[in-house]
Amino acid sequence: MPNNTSVSRGANLNERKATQVAARFLAHANRRFPYMSLLKLMYITDREALRRWGAPVTNDRYVSMKHGPVLSGVYDLLVVPNETPTYWQRHISSPEKYEVELVKHPGQDQLSPAEEELIDEIFATYGRQSQWQLRDLTHEFAEWQNPEGSSIPIDIKDILRALGASDAEANEIARELKGFDKMRALSKQ
Repeated sequence: MPNNTSVSRGANLNERKATQVAARFLAHANRRFPYMSLLKLMYITDREALRRWGAPVTNDRYVSMKHGPVLSGVYDLLVVPNETPTYWQRHISSPEKYEVELVKHPGQDQLSPAEEELIDEIFATYGRQSQWQLRDLTHEFAEWQNPEGSSIPIDIKDILRALGASDAEANEIARELKGFDKMRALSKQ
């Protein structure tokens, strides 16, 4: 898949929650931030949530791209124009000069206190690094593969194994998350 095209929005992406995660990072960054930095911080947040709790914050899909791993649905929300503004686009600006801005705060009703603390911690640890430092950091993650100008899906089990889970643990967590995804899908019907 060419680098400039849609990566395929994560089927289980919680757009409201992802928007609230992004808004919290943007609020920490005085409302404006390079979008690559935002993508990296959001990926690191999901990765750390998987390590701590066995569940991501956004429920997005993950892909390896040239500049490291990203949340594919969030990437699409950032770079793929929509005729009808999405929830994300009503709160987060389109990229301009490779930066996005918090247009309107979406609230935080989708975030638990633990998730809010995690976002704050991730920003305190990594938020002052440049987008290139964050790119280099995420290139060191064992689950990232150089896609050679394309994109490669990252299986959640690969992230879990990179974080130290055994094959059995990674398989069990992935099964549980699939079960939660099925329950979410049924509740939307």
